[in-house]
Amino acid sequence: MSLNLITWNVQWCRGIDGSVDPARIARTALDMAVFDVLCLQEVAVNFGSLAGSRGEDQMAELAKALPGYVPIFGTATDLPNGICGRSLFGNAIFTRLPVLQVYRHALPWPPDPSVPSMQRMALEVVVDAAFGPLRVVSTHLEYYSSLQRMAQVEALRQLHEEACGHSRAPRPDTDEPGSPFAPAPRPASAMLCGDFNFEPRHSEHVRITAPFTNGEPAFRDAWELTHPGVAHPATAGIHDKTLPACCFDFVFVTQDLSPLVRRVEVNSATEASDHQPVFVELG
Repeated sequence: MSLNLITWNVQWCRGIDGSVDPARIARTALDMAVFDVLCLQEVAVNFGSLAGSRGEDQMAELAKALPGYVPIFGTATDLPNGICGRSLFGNAIFTRLPVLQVYRHALPWPPDPSVPSMQRMALEVVVDAAFGPLRVVSTHLEYYSSLQRMAQVEALRQLHEEACGHSRAPRPDTDEPGSPFAPAPRPASAMLCGDFNFEPRHSEHVRITAPFTNGEPAFRDAWELTHPGVAHPATAGIHDKTLPACCFDFVFVTQDLSPLVRRVEVNSATEASDHQPVFVELG
């Protein structure tokens, strides 16, 4: 009974070599592990203005390279592409586990005209894991604005409180299977993954792992659970020298899942993106 998860900011599938190659992203992830869930950030669809992009549908290309996995996309940015259709940018989850429910949450974007910024979102998927229903969230918080980033942290905490409320008091059965009112699991147990654009022990990291007031299970940093006293390895700025080496990418698990966290590793070798993928094994 185990669950393998990888989270990765793939920079619209653009490697350090400047090449945009969704199939390389899939190969790299598959070479790391036989994963059950893959959480990606910065996936683009029909966004030819991004460096190196042909305007490809990266969800379609990733899905083709990952047969047997259910592809789920969450749009954060939705713009006209100047020709016809829309340019989309956001987060994705690929899973081979049964998908029980999907939620797409726009995160707060309070005005901060001092810096550039973009709309951010959290993609939440409820999967049927071997140990029961599990919420997996793939997210990407604001880089430039600490004001917006902390507002997004608070929103993620509120979404967790909401989910725990649904878990404690599920919707009544309406005897209408398949209808929008049919109840579906939204458990308290969760893995919160992504590029958070804050560093370990900074104020946002402290806040996201803070206790809750109504008994909801708090989030724990999976790296710290398996490597107590060991500094987080860098997940950005290793091969892309425009950034100092830093850790922005995390997997947080709810307290009830803490005993199940067996292994956390960072793939520091790959140059398929400007960030490094993070692997977590539960068992």
